[in-house]
Amino acid sequence: MTTILLVDDDPINVRVFSKVLTKLGGMEVRYAASVEEIIQSVHSDQIDLVLLDVSLPWSYKNETVNGIKISRLLKSDPKTANLPILLVTAHAMQGDRERFLDLSGADGYASKPIIDHQAFIELIQSLVKV
Repeated sequence: MTTILLVDDDPINVRVFSKVLTKLGGMEVRYAASVEEIIQSVHSDQIDLVLLDVSLPWSYKNETVNGIKISRLLKSDPKTANLPILLVTAHAMQGDRERFLDLSGADGYASKPIIDHQAFIELIQSLVKV
């Protein structure tokens, strides 16, 4: 079973993503509510993909971080460099996809709200290579 680490600070998004991924995708969903939890989870759990919100207002090592910085942090760690990361964001302006992927090193991008749930599941499966 594919295990997704869901990282989003909005409780509604967490519920919606969890339902779509478990009910439609047959995936297991774990949740991280801080950068420390993300790092601990990707190092100790069997995570197949990180679903990461771009606009996180979090702090890590006395620095404000968002999903782009967290993605770069994970991609720079040899233990997690090959872990697929899918950015999700409500910032769906023209050019954002390319800019966010370039800045973050993430493997994929999806804009919120997710309208086509099946296409979203297929995107995740293609990144995980199930």
